[in-house]
Amino acid sequence: MTGRIRIATRESKLAMWQAHYVKSALQAAHPQIDVEIIGMTTEGDRNKVSPLSQIGGKGVFVKELEVALLENRADIAVHSMKDVPSILPAGLSIEAICQREDPRDALVCNHYTSLADLPAGSKIGSSSLRRRLQLKHKRPDLDYIELRGNVGTRLERLDNGDFDAIILATAGLIRLGLSERITERIDPLVSIPSAGQGAVGIECRSDDKDVIGLLKAINHQQTFDEVVCERRVSSGLGATCNLPIAAFAVLNGENMRLSTYVSDNSGERTIKLNGESPRGDAIMMADRLTQEMIGKGANELIGS
Repeated sequence: MTGRIRIATRESKLAMWQAHYVKSALQAAHPQIDVEIIGMTTEGDRNKVSPLSQIGGKGVFVKELEVALLENRADIAVHSMKDVPSILPAGLSIEAICQREDPRDALVCNHYTSLADLPAGSKIGSSSLRRRLQLKHKRPDLDYIELRGNVGTRLERLDNGDFDAIILATAGLIRLGLSERITERIDPLVSIPSAGQGAVGIECRSDDKDVIGLLKAINHQQTFDEVVCERRVSSGLGATCNLPIAAFAVLNGENMRLSTYVSDNSGERTIKLNGESPRGDAIMMADRLTQEMIGKGANELIGS
């Protein structure tokens, strides 16, 4: 195939980094293809005040891009996979996922060296209820506060003294050249990452065979298998991205290990389950863990 591929992306610095990364990968794999980047502003970008849980969860960062795909104004959309709802619109699919960056959550703090060192009462900013509730189990004496905005805005508020520390994705800081701001990479045993965290995914129309064929060359199969396993838990729970749910899969040799977490919105009731299976049985393992979570009351926690 020769011609042009149009990439729909948000216009934040991190989203544009991801779009240019995919563009470079496509051009390296298919030198005959012209690649155009189309920047868009989403509802999640426009509304930087309301908590995500009130405006539709992290899906508000991808909806406009998906509309552009469905209306044939773009050929692919590039997303942070942690922002992509577990159930996609009819006619769209994730056909490639690039190699994952470090999936851990990051503590960013100017005056202390770790989460353990923070004094009681310290103000911790994060946009993620999942992060706030899990860290609250480790440090219940800290004050966890909703913090919206892009990475630069959040760092600025930290530097201005509005917070004692903030929690961001390690992968985003690395990709923006800000790895020196990372104070501590939080152990996944303390804060299980969100499904897809650290991975860049590519969405397209399910019937666009030409584009799907091109995307195969830039897919990282290990990351794809891990993220599909994680998202299976989210979809099995009927979860939206704003709920306190986590799923983290790691391929170790030919075995897939999966850690899961679900909580009510207060963090008072939680369920954490782990599983391991051969790589080829990972989806069945994810389904089994999901059913175990439901049996332990996961749906009631989500509904609360």
